[in-house]
Amino acid sequence: MTRRADDRPPYEQMAAELRARIMAGDLLPGTQLPSTALLVTEFGVSNTTVQKALAVLKAEGYLTSRQGKGVYVRDRQPFRVEVGAYFSPSPGGYSYELLHVGEVPAPNEVAEALNIDAGGHVLLRRRLLRHGGRPVEVEWSYYPLELASGTALAGSKRIPGGAHRVLAALGYELQHFVDAVSARMPTSEEVDLLVLPDVPVIRQFRVAFSHDDRPVEVSVLVKGSHLYELTYRQLV
Repeated sequence: MTRRADDRPPYEQMAAELRARIMAGDLLPGTQLPSTALLVTEFGVSNTTVQKALAVLKAEGYLTSRQGKGVYVRDRQPFRVEVGAYFSPSPGGYSYELLHVGEVPAPNEVAEALNIDAGGHVLLRRRLLRHGGRPVEVEWSYYPLELASGTALAGSKRIPGGAHRVLAALGYELQHFVDAVSARMPTSEEVDLLVLPDVPVIRQFRVAFSHDDRPVEVSVLVKGSHLYELTYRQLV
């Protein structure tokens, strides 16, 4: 098979290599980058190319400048998150802000996943997840009205134990879920809510199933790609 040559500008190729090293932990959080002269020699590029590559990574939040001291790797690695985890609020840990609760027309992919007619209404709970006070995820969770109406899911307060506890109490205990994971550039709303630098977001489209493979919840989970790594466990 013929390999495709990397035709990106040299500064983008250099930024990609440094980004990969940071994500792999080869450049540890908080460590100082080699000098510009050393980077010029290592990558075989000009000083201008080095500066453009570093500017890209600073805009993405991977690097920071310390005046008079140099350029440093960001001070934290991405969260490694179990995709099936429920985040319990805790001091210094995760917390939720409920942004909206109400009936809405189901987006086409949600209607299809819940096996309802296109344009049918569903209950939406939209939340912002924070960790240590920092926003890290926006969540849109959709429920069939025949399940959610008149329950705590339709209320405007946080639900102790989460939505899955309510579903279990209604006789719809979750058995499994299916995730479709993709990446795209963020919307303006997502940039604002998540205080994102110039990076793509990870988008999880999750369908949760109860007994008899009945879909009872569809969630769209959007996270900054610079903050998260998703961990899956699969039995063999």
